[in-house]
Amino acid sequence: MTKVYLASPSNQLHATMLSGMNVLLSFGSYEKFLKSYVQSFGSVLLDSGAFGAFNSGKTIDVLEYIDWVQMFPEIDAYAGLDDISGDWRKSLSNYKHGGFPTIHDSDPTELLDDLIPMARERGGWIGVGLVPPRSGKGEFLRRTLERIPDDIHVHGFALREYRRSHRFGSVDSTNWFRDSFGIRKRLPWLTPAECLEIVIKRERRELIMHREEVDQMSLFEGQVSNG
Repeated sequence: MTKVYLASPSNQLHATMLSGMNVLLSFGSYEKFLKSYVQSFGSVLLDSGAFGAFNSGKTIDVLEYIDWVQMFPEIDAYAGLDDISGDWRKSLSNYKHGGFPTIHDSDPTELLDDLIPMARERGGWIGVGLVPPRSGKGEFLRRTLERIPDDIHVHGFALREYRRSHRFGSVDSTNWFRDSFGIRKRLPWLTPAECLEIVIKRERRELIMHREEVDQMSLFEGQVSNG
């Protein structure tokens, strides 16, 4: 089961609810109050927040981003600063400063051959990103994922829709707090906090199922066949 990072907690209610959960923190939307919550999260993945910054007309300074990463010594991994406008050469330049690389459907397909060795050097992680709209791009993902060696962890940025693919080691999602808005609309007698609590309970259930699945796989791998 693919590991899901819940992205971009934007207020203290969100951060409190995410205790024990997998969380993605984005430099582009990071708030200082989050620093005191990091130790309560189950695991942390760092991202530049370049997509959100691009949509808002802002820019991310790669050196400032790398300095920010140093604030979090205990993390799963951190993504290099990719260029969301489609300039893959600029992405390669930014990757020189650190972080795992990301292949996009807007990049030339042969770029992946250069990113795979880099991914191995950066902790064995590589990202996959899709230019919106992200639906209907299963064929690109299939071709791309088939080319990535099994020893590399693949993270899908905002690709929870495709999390059932066995090659995604992890994805991230912002839908978790948007889903709470939908619950609030259908059940207006609940408070916003109660709606968010329902969504987090769903996420915790999926996390428990993931851990149980991993435990079962480890048990089977340790058994010796008598046949």
